[in-house]
Amino acid sequence: MASNDLMVGLEIGTSKICVVVGEARLDGTTKILGVGQAPSRGVRKGEIVDFETAMKCVLEALSDAETKSDVMIKGVYVGVTGAHIQSFNNRGCVMLPDDYEEIDEQDIEDVKINAREVSIPAQNAFLHSIIQHYHVDGQDGVLNPVGMLGQKLEADFHIIHGVRTRIQNTIRCVKELPLEVEDVVFNALASAQVVLTQQQKNLGALVIDIGGGTTDFILYVDGAVKQSGTIGIGGDHITNDISMGLRIPMARAEKLKIDEGSVILGNCLPGETVVLKDDSGFAGKEVERETLNTIIHLRMRETFELLKRTLDEEAFINFIGEGIFITGGCSLLRGIDNLAEEIFEIPARVAHAQTMSGLTSAFQNPQFSTAIGLIKYAQAVQAERPQRRGFGRIFSRFLPGIR
Repeated sequence: MASNDLMVGLEIGTSKICVVVGEARLDGTTKILGVGQAPSRGVRKGEIVDFETAMKCVLEALSDAETKSDVMIKGVYVGVTGAHIQSFNNRGCVMLPDDYEEIDEQDIEDVKINAREVSIPAQNAFLHSIIQHYHVDGQDGVLNPVGMLGQKLEADFHIIHGVRTRIQNTIRCVKELPLEVEDVVFNALASAQVVLTQQQKNLGALVIDIGGGTTDFILYVDGAVKQSGTIGIGGDHITNDISMGLRIPMARAEKLKIDEGSVILGNCLPGETVVLKDDSGFAGKEVERETLNTIIHLRMRETFELLKRTLDEEAFINFIGEGIFITGGCSLLRGIDNLAEEIFEIPARVAHAQTMSGLTSAFQNPQFSTAIGLIKYAQAVQAERPQRRGFGRIFSRFLPGIR
């Protein structure tokens, strides 16, 4: 197996570190060879807060992935998240000389650079410039202007940026191991590569990726990214609420949430209880199921309502014909799709990675959507790289100094 056929996705999450090893097939599909995991420590709300501890956890997950896939990992595509991630839409424009023969790759690069000539916070760096639409001499809907004749090239981009040092901390954590960082990708963008089909992107869809410490989102209309970002609330906040509300240890609260919890209210018998057995250092307890569900419901409602207010700042959510796709570890909560439908008033479903082969348990688990999505992103980048064209709708390059 050629080394360039192997791709590795690394998600440094708040609850877990996940490493997925994939192999690119000649027919364009991807086979999952192995998945490595380790509990996450030293990470809060998707960002590293204890460098040495986080690095040990990443190394543990990498070793697990190497053992299970029987390969030596040399480089990874890394997912990033955090409330510092921001985005906006902007148009770039370049004027071409009268005697110019045809639009070429350099013109594409120039119009992208022009679109980035906007003011962002001094401490931030560009993470992605994702093409939405090209326009040549006023002609809309141009998919690839290379080779066309024209005097005015315009392009609409969705631009994602974040705090440079906070992204660098993730990169440095990996390079210290030492491994090569092939690219850094916003988590929701990675998840969308495997959760959505191209047709669903064309019809319009919203991906909500709910992890342990953050909720990432990305919205497509007419096949193009229109909105994206991160909210600093995730499944760990629910666990903390359960722990405090029911006065039980965090570990027991997490297990209770997963095994017995639901987002739906009024769906259990009056007085129905859940018995927590005694354990070392824990005397055991009996809790009302409706009380547990109420705690979960209130936190998830808060998360969705906060996200809805963010999305309502622009009107794109009114144009998503395929509805909402919920993924990530917290998407496994019972009834979460029903609550999303109630709040957004749009059809919602729980989704996992599609069009994969290999470890079925991996790609059918929403917890692995981001890590598997990084593989799919890598495959697209590597397929286009020999042609020096960039990744279709996605261009990712950092400002000097971020690598």
